[in-house]
Amino acid sequence: MIGSIRGRLATKQAPTIIVECAGVGYEIQTPMSTFLELPELGAEVQLQTHLVVREDAHTLYGFSTDNEKHLFRALLKINGVGAKMALGILSGMSVADFSRCVQHEDTAMLVKIPGVGKKTAERLIIEMRDRVDGAGQPVPMVARHPVKPDARSEAFDALVALGYKPAEVKRLLGNLGSDEMSAEDMIRHALRQAVN
Repeated sequence: MIGSIRGRLATKQAPTIIVECAGVGYEIQTPMSTFLELPELGAEVQLQTHLVVREDAHTLYGFSTDNEKHLFRALLKINGVGAKMALGILSGMSVADFSRCVQHEDTAMLVKIPGVGKKTAERLIIEMRDRVDGAGQPVPMVARHPVKPDARSEAFDALVALGYKPAEVKRLLGNLGSDEMSAEDMIRHALRQAVN
């Protein structure tokens, strides 16, 4: 099992990154909470990882904190929750916010995450009740990154990859202009809009 990885950040295209270690590039899927904390390309990065082995694929998932990794693993144990939904949950709220949703039985907040219906939200609350007490800290805000010319399309693609419908992504991004914000800032803004 690959428990963590440290190396040079070679590629960032939400939600996928490539980290080069000793000449090998590891493709890693990340939740937006981790993706938005990543340094600039070429910088060193260290992530906690979880390897999912299936018959047709080996997929590596990376997290900026142990709490995110533990929550991801706990979510995978719930019937009907796969890796894509678990990433969506971690992208839509911090570990602490998820813990609050479970403790306060807030299904309304959970169903705002793409792919999470009312029955799944209720199952999450019931099955996670004993596993989330006091878990995690909120994800810290990160500094703005330099503006990229295709920031809006990068943000659009990342949100669609998380399971949002294209029409919903257009609504969430609204009138944001790529000359004003980075892709990471647009994604953060859209995710806030989705849960409010």
